[in-house]
Amino acid sequence: MRVCGVTDIGCHRKDNQDSYAIRQLDEGTVLLVVCDGMGGAQAGSVASSVAVEVFTAAVEEQLAQGVPDDPDQRKQVLGGACAQANERVFQMSRENPAYDGMGTTLVAALVLPGGVYVVNVGDSRGYLLEGGAIRQVTVDHSLVQLLVDRGEITPAQARIHPQKNLITRALGVERRVEYDLSRLSPQPGSRLLLCSDGLSNLLDDDMLLRLSGQEEDPERFCHVLLEWALERGAPDNVTVVLAQL
Repeated sequence: MRVCGVTDIGCHRKDNQDSYAIRQLDEGTVLLVVCDGMGGAQAGSVASSVAVEVFTAAVEEQLAQGVPDDPDQRKQVLGGACAQANERVFQMSRENPAYDGMGTTLVAALVLPGGVYVVNVGDSRGYLLEGGAIRQVTVDHSLVQLLVDRGEITPAQARIHPQKNLITRALGVERRVEYDLSRLSPQPGSRLLLCSDGLSNLLDDDMLLRLSGQEEDPERFCHVLLEWALERGAPDNVTVVLAQL
């Protein structure tokens, strides 16, 4: 397995409120995390960096005692870590007026020999590229996704909707957080991509699949995606994390 990640402030932001982590926990076991913070001044970057730190530490602590055999218990390792990260960010926002209202998205994947487990909150995404096809493996917690689900707008309209950046769930804004958990069984050679909306807002599935087919090296592919976003003005921070399975 090869893993890599890259992040950039983009072309219009004053600071980078994205954070990411890649942790090699054991032979064949890797943890990938992307968070996209929100909040005034530096609060967004604080929220995302704290969430990544607490989440990764919680997963590492749980797996240090051994990887559970039961798939549901494996999912709960991620769910418990998500809850701990939420509690820490929420507590900080209550204790420091400068952090009031801060929060962050989170998408993370635990790659194990027996499968891949994904957790997400907000609109940072996970994609699986395999067999010449692409599949979004997370569902955005956003206003436009709700409108798509209700049949009020199409996915194409959602991409240009004026409220496309409004999210319905975020980590750290309430005492408890709702998250989605899923399990994947990817084929060898597949690519698992996690990203902030700074990339997904600019890049549709067809282009993402096309760029993947043009670049075999995973590290170079990460940089190709970043460069593609920057060439198109990258109005937001851009973060990409990739595992070639």
